[in-house]
Amino acid sequence: MTAGRVLPEGRRFLLRRRRDVLRLAAWSLLESAHTFLGGYGVARALDDGFLAGRTGTGLLWLAVAAAGALLGGLAVRGVFTGLAGLVEPLRDGLVRRAVAHALTAAVADPARAERAAGSTAVSRLTHQTEIARDSFAGLVLTARSFVFTALGALVGMASLEPALTLVVLPPLLLGLGVFLATLAPMAAVQRAFLDADEALSAQVGAVGAGLRDVAACGGERHVAAEAGMLVEAEARLSRRLARWAAVRTLALGAAGRLPVVALLVATPWLLREGVTAGALLGALTYLVQALLPALDALMTALGAAGTRLLVVLERFTDPPAGAPAPATRAPRSPVPATPAEDRPAAGPGAGQPAAELRGVSFAYGPGARPVLDGLDLVVGPGEHLAVVGPSGIGKSTLTALLAGLVVPTGGTVTVPGAPALLPQQAYVFTGTVLDNLRYLHPGATPGEVRRAVDALGLGPLVRRLGGPDAVIDPGRLSQGERQCLALGRAYLSPAPLLLLDEATCHLDPETEERAERALAARPGALVVVAHRISSAVRADRVLVLDGDRAQCAPHDELLECSALYRDLAGLWQPDAA
Repeated sequence: MTAGRVLPEGRRFLLRRRRDVLRLAAWSLLESAHTFLGGYGVARALDDGFLAGRTGTGLLWLAVAAAGALLGGLAVRGVFTGLAGLVEPLRDGLVRRAVAHALTAAVADPARAERAAGSTAVSRLTHQTEIARDSFAGLVLTARSFVFTALGALVGMASLEPALTLVVLPPLLLGLGVFLATLAPMAAVQRAFLDADEALSAQVGAVGAGLRDVAACGGERHVAAEAGMLVEAEARLSRRLARWAAVRTLALGAAGRLPVVALLVATPWLLREGVTAGALLGALTYLVQALLPALDALMTALGAAGTRLLVVLERFTDPPAGAPAPATRAPRSPVPATPAEDRPAAGPGAGQPAAELRGVSFAYGPGARPVLDGLDLVVGPGEHLAVVGPSGIGKSTLTALLAGLVVPTGGTVTVPGAPALLPQQAYVFTGTVLDNLRYLHPGATPGEVRRAVDALGLGPLVRRLGGPDAVIDPGRLSQGERQCLALGRAYLSPAPLLLLDEATCHLDPETEERAERALAARPGALVVVAHRISSAVRADRVLVLDGDRAQCAPHDELLECSALYRDLAGLWQPDAA
């Protein structure tokens, strides 16, 4: 994406706010009058006053020049009032566009959107919108000031003596041309810098979300090395920006000093052509007091705020890109949001498997030890599978693979349809109880909702919260109450595969048992990362993850053939009792 998309949208934005633009221009005309009177008054004070022996006339012209300064102060006040009519709508529009992009990306690829939450989207909503707002405000102020100041100065020099503009204008345009030639490469470096900043934000967000797995798998050095490379890339681009800033400063010096030098060099010729001393002093006043300071501000703003603004706006005008599905996963078909009673029931071994893993391996980085290595697993339709193993062995990684949140480094994962994953930290949003329960199935009927509430025993909780139409404040809910609402949401979900990653850890054993039995009875398969032996006992089969080995069998068989499972069952025995 280049300025080809930004500039047309910018023109449309300004055309929609013509009234604010005209108001800003009207106030800026006072600044032109202030500039014109400043140089013209000095010239007339010298030629018609002091050099002619009329001191009173000279003082009067100086008073006229001073009155111009009052006009300039009045113009500044009006300019800032009109500026708000342009700057605030721009910021509001960028925030709306950032939210729309995030929602579009979430619809196109929910897993990718979840991984990006808190990084790129948040950077655009906060950091980049403020960059655009401040840069746009500064650019409008300085560009407007330069245009109307230059207008007043050039008109003033032409009124004093047309030859003055012929001397001053060519070196001024030459310096501006040299400066403008540096903008494109500087914008490219600024663009690369923002890319590196977004990549670093995404890396930090991903590491924060998977910190437990990183620590469990000993991947700290690898993660630190990746983050270090991104930090070094951003620092390298910062140094390149500094070098281009130095080039910009040289161009600024040329544009700001060449007109003065040209005027001084041409002074003998101008005097021979009849230009008065007052006109020369007036022209020098225009250059030193008005035109060159305005040029300095404009070039500084274009070189810094202008390139930042262009690069940031490119990100907001780019259409949100949808991520392609990973090549190692089978294509998923959409799950129709049909009522629970209309979905066909399925039992173990009947129909297509709910999930199939063939030779699946996964490691958190090229040099890291695999968390899973060559795992084969078939989850039958309607099967209830419990996953057990020591902490950090890869249970959560397995659910992430089944949910499509991560891609295997080897083997294939096939999951027909879209699964539903409930993590340990249940998500509840501000809204009604009913909205939270129907989050994964917005078309659920009142009868379906009542059956879900009855099956999971959520009636007392719903009544305590004020009924289905009561608005929830998530901050006032306990972790167990959050998990209960999330379980009700999962029960109503049309997903053919439910994944519970310790999603009942804050519930008492009786509530957990009722929830698991209800979820296992609904159509579809259920995979539970167990933290109690009772969860494993209730399951059709139990998958024991043990380093490089994995065993999958019913509870009674594993007690006989798996020493690790017996050890885990012994640790959990008091809870089972």
